[in-house]
Amino acid sequence: MDRTRCAGAMRRSMRWTMTVLAGAALAACGGGGGSSARNELPQGITEISQTSYPATTAGAGSTAAMQDLLTGGIGKTGLGAAAAPAYADPANPTVAELRRNALFSNYRGILDYTAGGGYGSLYGPNITADGAVTTGEGLIPGSEYLAVLDNGTGRKQTVIAVMVPDSFSASRPCLVLGPSSGSRGVYGAIGTAGEWGLKKGCAVALTDAGKGVGLHNLADDTVNKVDGSRAARKDAGALSFFAANLTDAARAAYNAAFPNRIAIKHAHSQQNPEKDWGGDTLAAGHYAMYVLNAKYGTKDDPVPFDRNNTVVIAGSASNGGAAVLRAAELDGDGFVDGVVASEPVTQIPAGKPIYVRQGTESENVTSYNMGGTALAEYTTWGNIYQPCAALADAAALSETSIFNYIGLVAMKTRAEARCEGLAAKGLVTGATTAERAADALSKLHAKGWTKEHDQMHNAHYGLGNGPILSAMYTMAYGRFGADANLCNTSFAAASATGEVMAATPPALAQSAAVANGTANGSPATVVYNDSVGGARSWLMTVSPSTGKADLGLDNALCQYALASGQDPVTGKSLSAASVPTQAQSDAVRAGMQEVKVTGNLRGKPTIIVAGRSDALIPVNVNARAYTALNGGVEGAQSKLRYIEVTNAQHFDAFLPFAGFDTRFVPLHTYFNQAMDAVWANVTKGAALPASQVVRTTPRGGTPGAANPIAASNVPPLKATPGAGDTITVTGSIPMVTLPN
Repeated sequence: MDRTRCAGAMRRSMRWTMTVLAGAALAACGGGGGSSARNELPQGITEISQTSYPATTAGAGSTAAMQDLLTGGIGKTGLGAAAAPAYADPANPTVAELRRNALFSNYRGILDYTAGGGYGSLYGPNITADGAVTTGEGLIPGSEYLAVLDNGTGRKQTVIAVMVPDSFSASRPCLVLGPSSGSRGVYGAIGTAGEWGLKKGCAVALTDAGKGVGLHNLADDTVNKVDGSRAARKDAGALSFFAANLTDAARAAYNAAFPNRIAIKHAHSQQNPEKDWGGDTLAAGHYAMYVLNAKYGTKDDPVPFDRNNTVVIAGSASNGGAAVLRAAELDGDGFVDGVVASEPVTQIPAGKPIYVRQGTESENVTSYNMGGTALAEYTTWGNIYQPCAALADAAALSETSIFNYIGLVAMKTRAEARCEGLAAKGLVTGATTAERAADALSKLHAKGWTKEHDQMHNAHYGLGNGPILSAMYTMAYGRFGADANLCNTSFAAASATGEVMAATPPALAQSAAVANGTANGSPATVVYNDSVGGARSWLMTVSPSTGKADLGLDNALCQYALASGQDPVTGKSLSAASVPTQAQSDAVRAGMQEVKVTGNLRGKPTIIVAGRSDALIPVNVNARAYTALNGGVEGAQSKLRYIEVTNAQHFDAFLPFAGFDTRFVPLHTYFNQAMDAVWANVTKGAALPASQVVRTTPRGGTPGAANPIAASNVPPLKATPGAGDTITVTGSIPMVTLPN
C-alpha cells in the first residue's frame, strides 16, 4: 500500500475506532513511530519555557505555581469579578502576574462575563464539555510550553503557547488550534478555542499569529519581551518581542521631532503579519505535535502522534477566524481535520463577481455584488462617513449607556463638523445635518453595511475602531516603519485634551496584560501630527483643510486614498506630489493583495458563524461573500456550512453595557455549538447542520438591567432548518441566498 493511500485510509471521520488496529496500520505505512522515526523541532521555532500549572487557586502574592491553564488560578469567580487581580507592585509586575491578568483581560475582551448574559450558565469555566452546569471554578491543571517562531530576521517573533491539560488522553489524542482574535497577544483565543479544547482534554496551540502586544517606547527605548515583561531594548536581546527598525541615530532624530511616540508591532513590524496568519496557525499546530511527542514519546515509539491519528480542529473568532480559514486553504498535507470561524475577516479576491441575495421572491429582495471589497477599503471608507452617519435618525441610540459617554452623543459637535466638512468637499449632499447624515448612512449601505448595522455606527466609531484600524492596517499592509508618519499619523499616549504625553511607567509595565495590540489607548492612541495647533489624538484633531475639530477628516481622507489609489475628493489618481503619494498607495495595495483568500477549503468540514448585526466586519463583504466564493470554487465538494445569527454583533464584550444588554445575544454560544458539531462530524461521522439563519430573541427589559438570559433566547442549531431559515449557495454563479 503506498503512503498516499495509507494516509487517506487512516483519516476517516471515526478517527479513534479500533485504536490498536489503526496503530498497526500506521506502522505498516512506515509512520506512527518506530525506531526510525524522529521527533524534530519544527524549523524556525525557538523554545522559551515550560511551566506546570497545578490548578491551585491563586491568592495574594500568587506565583506561577499557583495558576492553571485556563484562568490563571482565579477561576470562574475571578474571571467574572468586577476588576482584574491586583499586582503586588503595579510598577513591576511579575511574569506570572502578567500571565494571570492577560488571561483575565483576553477572556473578558471577547466574551460577556456577566451572569445575566449567560456567563456561568450557558458558557464559562464551570460548564463541562458536555454542557453540564457545575458549581466549580473550572480550573484546568496541565503544562504550558512557550515558544517563538521567527523567519531568520529576528523581527517576526510569532509567539506560540501550547497547553497540554493533565486530562489529555494518549489513546484519544486531539489538538485544537487557536490563533488570536483582533491584534491580541498569544492568549487572545483563550475564551474561544482555548476553553473549548481544554475542556475536551485536547492539547491547545495558541498563537498571536505575528500580532500581539509589542510596544516599543521610542523615548526611553524600552520594549515588551516575549514573556510580557519589559526591558531596555539592548537588554531584551533575542527575547525582544518587537522593536522598531531604527538605528539609534534615527530614533534620536525622530524623538527630537516627534517626542513620546510609541511603535506598535502589528502596524510597524514591516512584516505585513496578516499574510502569514494561516501559516502561523499551522506552524503552531506542528509545534504542538512536537511537544506532545516529546512529552509522551518513548525510546521504542518516539513519535506516537501525527496527523493520521490525532484529531486536529482549528477554531477562533474575528482575525483568528480569518487565520483558521487561511490555514485550511494552505493545508495541503491534511493536517487540519475541521474548522470553525466565528465572524471572520475574509479578503475576497477582486475581479470575481460574488453575489449576496437577501430575501425571497415574495419579499423585498436585495442583491449585492461583494467581490473584491477589502478590509482596508471598507474600514477607511467607514472612517470617513461613520461619524456623520451616526447622527442620522435611523442610526440614533436612545439608551443611556457607556457609548453615549464615549460615543458620538458626547462628540455631537465634532460629528456635526464632520458632516459639514464632507458637504463642503462634495462628499455628501444636503443642506442640514440631518440630510447630510442620511446621505452618509446611504454611502455606508452602498459599501456593504445594512440596516441591521445602523445603530452600531455610533458605538464603533465612538470606541475609535475606524481611526485605529484605518491607521494600523494601512501601515501594516505597506510595511511602513515607525518613522514614516504615514498620512501624518503616529501613536502615543494622550491627555484628556488630546496633547501627546509620555506613557506612564506602570502603563507600559502592565501593557502585556492590559493592551490588545492596537492603538486603543492602553497606553497608545492614534495621533494626527498635523492637527492645527499641534499634534492631537484623533478625538481632538482640528483638520487643516477645514479649520474645525472634525475628528480628523483630513486624516481619514488620506487613509482611504492609500487603500483606493485615488483622491476621494477629486476622484483623481494619486501622484508623486500628492498626500499620500502614489508610491505609498502602491505599497499599501500590494500588501492588501498578499492577504487575499482563495475560498478553497480542500473539502474540510467547516462552519462559519456570524452575527447579522456585526458592523465591524459586515457580513455582506465577509462571511456571506466567503460562503459564496467557496461555493464557486469547491462546488459540490464543499463541506462549508454558514450560520448567521440574528440579534448578534461582533463584540460580545459590549453586552454588559446598557442598551446592548437588551438588544443583543451572545454569539459565543454558537461558536461552541459549531465546535461541537465539527467535532461530532470528525470523530463520529455525524452530519453537519445545514446552513441556516438562527432567529434569536433579545433579553429585553430595562437598558442596564436586562432580563436574565435563558436558553430560549439562543435556540440551538437545527440539523435541518425550515424553508424560511435555510441559506442556499449556488456555485455556477457564486451566490449565497439568505432569508430576511
